Amino acid sequence: MHAVATAATSTPSDEFFLARQPILGRDQKLVAFELLFRAAPEHEDAQLTDYAAATAAVISHASQLGMREVVGEQVAFVNVDEVVLMSDFVRFLPPDKVILEILETVRPTTALLARVRELKELGFKFALDDVIGHSEQVSKLRNLVDVIKIDLQGVGRDELAELVHTLRGPHQKLLAEKVETIEEFELCLELGFEYFQGYYFARPAILSGKKITPSELVLLRLFDLIHSQADNDAIEAAVKRDPLLSLNLLRLVNGHLAGTGAPQVESIPQALVQLGRSQLQRWVQILLYSSPEGHVELNSPLLQMATTRGRLLELMTLTLRPGDVAGANTAFTVGIMSLMDALFDLPLREILDKVDLSRDVRAALLERDGDYGAMLSVAEALEHAEPGRNLAAALDRLGLSVKQVRDIELAAFGWVRELGAEVH
Repeated sequence: MHAVATAATSTPSDEFFLARQPILGRDQKLVAFELLFRAAPEHEDAQLTDYAAATAAVISHASQLGMREVVGEQVAFVNVDEVVLMSDFVRFLPPDKVILEILETVRPTTALLARVRELKELGFKFALDDVIGHSEQVSKLRNLVDVIKIDLQGVGRDELAELVHTLRGPHQKLLAEKVETIEEFELCLELGFEYFQGYYFARPAILSGKKITPSELVLLRLFDLIHSQADNDAIEAAVKRDPLLSLNLLRLVNGHLAGTGAPQVESIPQALVQLGRSQLQRWVQILLYSSPEGHVELNSPLLQMATTRGRLLELMTLTLRPGDVAGANTAFTVGIMSLMDALFDLPLREILDKVDLSRDVRAALLERDGDYGAMLSVAEALEHAEPGRNLAAALDRLGLSVKQVRDIELAAFGWVRELGAEVH
């Protein structure tokens, strides 16, 4: 989950990536992000450089940008080693927006324990990272931390219940990390974990015989009509076929217009004119991720990831091909549709057969082919702590620099945060 600290080497401030990994509560809603700072590989075999230097660079950037720009309303878990903990620059982080995550390599010396107590007095909270059993570090730091992260991949199933029992305390919450399957999530839920980290929520549980619901079919049909340049009457008829969709479309349009001084939209024809085709297509794709009641929940981790991917691909396209609005819209579609298999619990190919998409979009989604496929590979790699050679190869294919991609990331995070404000 973190870069390995090496001998002190400098990390140029522009040569790093910022990854956000979602942390969920028991209700499967987003409660925090872990921020992972890592040096960018200059080529496929490059190794991560000094952890403290990379962290210092990103803390500097985060403090200039404001942590709210990076994580929105959520809290940020930030990995810290001994060098970072003992440094002055850790104070640049806002105590109310971060939880300092103490790496398992940190030795609990007298000086370090005193420093943790000092930072706690200043309002900082702490988590203990990658716990797989009892150790000197765990016993000495346990009562000073607020969250204990248990690495599921390092603990046998038979030992997990006992470890949970002995580590749970009145002031410590347990976080299960590296949760890869729904079964693992359900086990941890039963054992009383408060928080969960891992990509189990984005893993489709392909169910034989599963059918797309009528309301989902309406949205897919509407998306298909927009994509195939159908006339306004056909689109209006498709929207009106589902009263819940009509209601949500009006709510979204009016939320989008709030604060602009424009009058409220009261009819579907008005809403379609006000939005325009490009924006309508975007909202329909976002609505696919809405709850069964039709509510768009931006603190759904799947929708957060899908909209972030969509915006990342859109901005990459505009960076590489300025002014290519049509290409940017297509890129957004590739990004947001890339998680449809997890959304519907169906193979992606089966979902794509229900909509008339271009060969470029299908190739990107199914084979990671072409420019859009390379962009999607970049977006996927950025979500993980150790993307390695896939990220370097995809960036080489596209001709994007590390700094360009990081600026695009931060802009995408900001856009998703603003989107959340619009739909509430």
